Amino acid sequence: MTEKFIMAGPVALHVCDSEKGERCVVLLHGYLESMLVWDDFVPLLYKEVRVVTLDLPGHGISVVTGEEHSMEFLADVVADGLRALGIARCTLVGHSMGGYVALAFCERHPEMLDGVVLFSSTPNADTPEKVENRRREIALVRAGRKELLAHVAPEAGFAPENRARMKDAIKDLTEQVFVTEDEGIVALLNGMLARKDRNEMLRASSVPQLFILGREDGYIPVEKAEAMVAAHPQARVVWLEHSGHMGFLEEPEKTARALLDFVRSTGPEGGSEQGGNEQSSSEQNGSEQGAVHA
Repeated sequence: MTEKFIMAGPVALHVCDSEKGERCVVLLHGYLESMLVWDDFVPLLYKEVRVVTLDLPGHGISVVTGEEHSMEFLADVVADGLRALGIARCTLVGHSMGGYVALAFCERHPEMLDGVVLFSSTPNADTPEKVENRRREIALVRAGRKELLAHVAPEAGFAPENRARMKDAIKDLTEQVFVTEDEGIVALLNGMLARKDRNEMLRASSVPQLFILGREDGYIPVEKAEAMVAAHPQARVVWLEHSGHMGFLEEPEKTARALLDFVRSTGPEGGSEQGGNEQSSSEQNGSEQGAVHA
């Protein structure tokens, strides 16, 4: 993977690019994360496809540009970044908040997509409860108390059964919260607050769609995930049975198989049929989880 800064339109964007492969998968991280969250997962993909990861503006070491980073702004930055890398089309995978960006990208730049993957994410706008939670987080960050987020959010993203064995990953995610700029956290929280419902857009889209969901996701309870699946018969679905919000860390091999199967079945060499519940490879599929992420 080659790490570098590129200009995505007027925005300096921190990216990593494997640079090889006829098909391309772009991985968008979630809230309070950075592209580092994908480091252990990328090797499961890059022998078969080109892989690009990036720091969404406001997180990692990409820039903060204002008080609000809307999902539309972030989608356009991603599109500009892909053009700068010479990538005309990709499969876009959005984890949690990254899924919100992927949805905006699907609406604004569908011609650049072979497929879109919502990973522990939803096309719904925030509920009133989530709106209040995000406003509360903004107040905590502005009061200099983001350590409260660091001590809760990372662990809550994992299924209870996985927390002991994933303690190193939880530690890494906790450290990521501390190094994320306060202004960036606020900008992205404001952007998530302002985002619109994209259910109708998704149902009407001809872009192939995959949902990857965790059965033990504390941020997207299984009953809400199942309702989302029922409302989107056009989308393929993979359930990770032993995962919370962080399925690519909790069940990485199953997640990679599901993604690569989806890539192979879409785009110029695959089909584009939508719909259907799937189970990845041997055991077939799982779930996802998060905090105020999704």
